[in-house]
Amino acid sequence: MEKHTYQTGIIGNCSYIAHVHKNTNITWLCWPRFDSSFVFGSMLDTKKGGEFSIAPSSAYTSKQYYLENTNILCTEITTESGRYKVTDFAPRFQQFERYFKPLMLIRKVQLLEGNPHIKIKCQPVYDYGKSELEVIRGSNHIEYTGCGEKIRLSTNAPLSYILEDQYFILKDTLYLFLTFGEPLEGPIQTTADRFLNQTTSYWRTWIKRSSIGDFYQEQVIRSALALKIHQYEDTGAIIAASTTSLPEFPGSGRNWDYRFCWLRDTYYVINALHHIGHFEETEKYFDYITDISFEEGLRYQPLYSISRQKNLVEKIADHLEGYLGNGPVRIGNQAYEHIQNDIYGQALISLLPLYTDHRFVFSERKDSASLVEVALRRIEHTIDEVDAGIWEFRNSAYLHCYSNLFQWAGCSAAAKIARTINDEALEEKAVSLMKRAAKHIEDCYDPVRKVYTHAVGSPHLDASTLQLIMMNYLDPQSERAKNHLIALENELKTPNGLFYRYLHADDFGKPETTFLICAFWYVEALACVGRVDDAIREFEKLMKYANHLMLFSEDVDEETGSQWGNFPQAYSHVGLMNAAYRISNKLNRPLYL
Repeated sequence: MEKHTYQTGIIGNCSYIAHVHKNTNITWLCWPRFDSSFVFGSMLDTKKGGEFSIAPSSAYTSKQYYLENTNILCTEITTESGRYKVTDFAPRFQQFERYFKPLMLIRKVQLLEGNPHIKIKCQPVYDYGKSELEVIRGSNHIEYTGCGEKIRLSTNAPLSYILEDQYFILKDTLYLFLTFGEPLEGPIQTTADRFLNQTTSYWRTWIKRSSIGDFYQEQVIRSALALKIHQYEDTGAIIAASTTSLPEFPGSGRNWDYRFCWLRDTYYVINALHHIGHFEETEKYFDYITDISFEEGLRYQPLYSISRQKNLVEKIADHLEGYLGNGPVRIGNQAYEHIQNDIYGQALISLLPLYTDHRFVFSERKDSASLVEVALRRIEHTIDEVDAGIWEFRNSAYLHCYSNLFQWAGCSAAAKIARTINDEALEEKAVSLMKRAAKHIEDCYDPVRKVYTHAVGSPHLDASTLQLIMMNYLDPQSERAKNHLIALENELKTPNGLFYRYLHADDFGKPETTFLICAFWYVEALACVGRVDDAIREFEKLMKYANHLMLFSEDVDEETGSQWGNFPQAYSHVGLMNAAYRISNKLNRPLYL
């Protein structure tokens, strides 16, 4: 089978994310929120998904790249008749003492050489492709109505050619502003160039203020930039991916909507942001988590919407063909109903830097004791309970090693916080619960194979138990940690350095692709136990699984190296950032501030 990679890059401004294909088409864009209907969705249906392209009339080659250290994407198209460049970006910069991040997509089309013959096609849709919008021509714009808000294309390109679907020769630089709700008010050319310069400056300053070591620095920078725009700044939530229903492998039916915020990944995301020194994003995410903490009873959901909505009912959009014909297309995610007991510990660990890192002023947290106490009550309520686990098994429940590990780690964090705020009773309760969680973890140990299995009473192995080493439940220098790692790599590691989550059958049969973040966890575990040369070698192997823009998917096919699953996967990039940080620390590489 031919290797499959996603042929798109992403742009965004923490209000929205758009996917730009190498053929110049915007293949995915949801407005007004990450989890709204797509305005352009040809990624999931080439007929009903609409189109926004600047395509040539004849055969062409394409080159796509980011402006260095930005989320601004350039696509160069070369044909026999000429060459042109499309620069796509979402404006983001400081204005009037706040961030300007409108629902506005700007496309700058520049002539580079010759007389290219191009056609601009702009056909937005709504209600996941069920609604074709009414087209109204203005003096220097085209308006599209029928989705509750006005979508407007303001441009200096000939409107007649766009409306009549005609090719024309590109002679001058063209600018296209597509807006949702509030239209462009101002001159087209000077506004576009000003916004481009200010957005370029914003992203480059953001990177300059990041603490990133020199180990694979370029890849870490790209991952940091990708992670940044997966945060919905209005609430602080960070989504798993901007897409829905890109299959884990062809014909699998494992097509999930990832446009939500999973609490199970809180610790990893906070770690990645903390490592690069970005506290603004960390605190916004913290506020999102704590708002959930105070609202809920004894249970969290595994995931919430970006505005903390709970009801994420999963529906099938059966009118859409799916990615490359792979249905079903799912809107919403049934996993919100699942029981996942690791999430209480994840939330507690995410609070720890606020008390142990002196760059945060913990005395400002007036709610410290009550917040920790509530979290511990939730752990106490669920600590002996079976759950769906990190991988969200839909029809089976176990007493998972991973869930108890994060309950243990959360209680450890709670004990440290309690000591910081001088609350002895809270510390005593946290330590008591740590011991109960540890008992369940030890019940997963197989002394014959010298490995921790994925759940009490189960023989199966699971990559999530690599975290026993990274969370320091197992002393990384101990024989038990080293033997556990060897057993996992012998069973779950592939010859090409990838890692399966598990190999036993689940609700959909046996997994056929590897899960990329597990491979990065493996790299971290190698570094932790002192196998630094192995960690570097395995990290370098993983770099070839990026697409042409250093963007990573959720899943990778071991045989072909194909990318599958939702793309780009924020947590794959988090895994890369944390693995690189772990190796840098072992190498004592300098940080460039």
